[in-house]
Amino acid sequence: MAQKEMNLSPELIAEAVKRVMASMVDSKVQPAAPVSGGGSARPDARKDYPLALKHPDRVRSASGKKLDEVTLDKVLAGQIGFDDVKISPETLEFQAGIAESVGRPRLAANMRRAAEMTRIPDERILEMYNALRPYRSTRQELLDMAAELETKYGARVCSALVREAAEIYEKRGRLKR
Repeated sequence: MAQKEMNLSPELIAEAVKRVMASMVDSKVQPAAPVSGGGSARPDARKDYPLALKHPDRVRSASGKKLDEVTLDKVLAGQIGFDDVKISPETLEFQAGIAESVGRPRLAANMRRAAEMTRIPDERILEMYNALRPYRSTRQELLDMAAELETKYGARVCSALVREAAEIYEKRGRLKR
């Protein structure tokens, strides 16, 4: 698959990195010691959040790069690709555990759905997004999409969501005719 070329100015990249880093660091929170035992303990927001500050070793990209390996200099030198700035499913799962520890089950479910989606190619996600819009798909097309999500990508949570959408669209008359 060919990668699309993007012409981004150094100023635009610097501003984007600055905003991302600012959103990840809370100046009021002091770093804590890393979780012992390789992180097998259940996440707890009081000691683990914000993850990028308290456990930067646990924040990994889809390509496996650590947070401190993604620098503006490497971006400008062309040494950082899109997979190097995409979040890993393991990081999202840990964030889901943090959300659960503070009683935010819906946020945790969203994180888990996002973790599943990291295994789906971007182009396919966009196709699925468009297919999920009202009047774009038949019931069977949505059920086929749900089966694909479950069997091809192991995305059971996303699959259930698409099946639910098929039922709701059918009840509300939002399916393609």
